[in-house]
Amino acid sequence: MARVDVDRRFDTPKGIRRSPAFRGSGDSDRFGRFTEYIARGMGTPWFLFGLSLFVVAWMLWNTLAPTNLQFDRADYGFIALTLALSLQASYAAPLILLAQNRQDDRDRVQIEQDRQRAERNLADTEYLAREVVALRLVVKELATKDFIRAELRAAMEELDRQPDGEAEHAPR
Repeated sequence: MARVDVDRRFDTPKGIRRSPAFRGSGDSDRFGRFTEYIARGMGTPWFLFGLSLFVVAWMLWNTLAPTNLQFDRADYGFIALTLALSLQASYAAPLILLAQNRQDDRDRVQIEQDRQRAERNLADTEYLAREVVALRLVVKELATKDFIRAELRAAMEELDRQPDGEAEHAPR
């Protein structure tokens, strides 16, 4: 797979540089996609349901199982479970923040593109409005059917008032 230059990517704002540790990996965005995948997974009801089942199973096993099979006793307040959940939370928070920062960067780029598109649309609209005004001015100066009819009637009345002999000798 060809390496993509970070400055030429459309989903990365200008000026954003990746650390050298991620540049040599072939895909400088692999870790970012990984964090988004994890954050997306943690934000689902299935993750919460699975985590709840895990905690309930852990607590039931360490409460109801024979003492020699228990590995995290309820008498001590499920110390290992507390440690495991704390460890999970300590990794989840930064991963979610990294994914959120990436989304903020993409949103910033999208907002800039929308602003540029709106500016182009405004310029196009102003140009079209000027063209419509120019056409109205041109049309306003054109002769209408009523004007032409009135002129033809006036010419016919003038011809009717002239004697027959004068009409044949009238200059053309």
